[in-house]
Amino acid sequence: MHTALIADDEVTLVNFLKAELAVLWPELKIVGLACNGIDAMRLIDELLPSVAFLDIRMPGMSGLELAGKLHQTKGAPLVVFVTAYNQYAVDAFEREAVDYLLKPPTRERLGRTVEKLKRQLTVSDGAAPAADVLARLMAAVTQIPAPATGRLDWIRAAYGNETRLIAIDEVVYFEANDKYVSVFTETDESLIRTPLKELMDGLDASRFWQVHRRTVVAVRHIASTTRDFRGRTLLKLKGRPEELLVSRAYLHLFKQM
Repeated sequence: MHTALIADDEVTLVNFLKAELAVLWPELKIVGLACNGIDAMRLIDELLPSVAFLDIRMPGMSGLELAGKLHQTKGAPLVVFVTAYNQYAVDAFEREAVDYLLKPPTRERLGRTVEKLKRQLTVSDGAAPAADVLARLMAAVTQIPAPATGRLDWIRAAYGNETRLIAIDEVVYFEANDKYVSVFTETDESLIRTPLKELMDGLDASRFWQVHRRTVVAVRHIASTTRDFRGRTLLKLKGRPEELLVSRAYLHLFKQM
């Protein structure tokens, strides 16, 4: 039986990974959870897991520093880095690690990681990335500016009886209701309690436009604009069938369309 450790200082993300792995890889036993690099190192020494999911930036010791130390030990686990960095930053070292996960990973993405780990576990002793690879990884990360304070990378939302983690890149639009804000992805609608005005403070204004007092839309999901028989401007979306009303206060955003 293969075993794993998850190290991340975000408890919600740890629980999310644990639950998703239970579905995708039920034979994998999670033997340790850690919220910082020092505790993760201690648990790995004690428990000798086959796989370690390591946050890149943790208190005490980063995931990259920890992986560098693991490289010097016998029987080191396969390492999967977990990162909150955007895709353009991750590309620099995607091919150098066993794998990486962008927070929060979709089930499909995590499934690909699981398959890669299974293949490597059958043909190797679980060696961690080489020292020169880790050096390049650390150099890449230190050149990446930290996210702006308060900037949202993912959202925790209610979906029926479940609590879901939704990557901000998956959001098509937000719509405020009486007590909640609906979060629409291409496939689902979830609910959050955060007021729309407060939510907007954590969004990148170049990527999310307010088009109505109740609606904020991801620019990359806008397909086109049209007018209805009453002369109102409507947005057609990529990936969703409904059209969104643009109020007069925000029509200037679409003068070029």
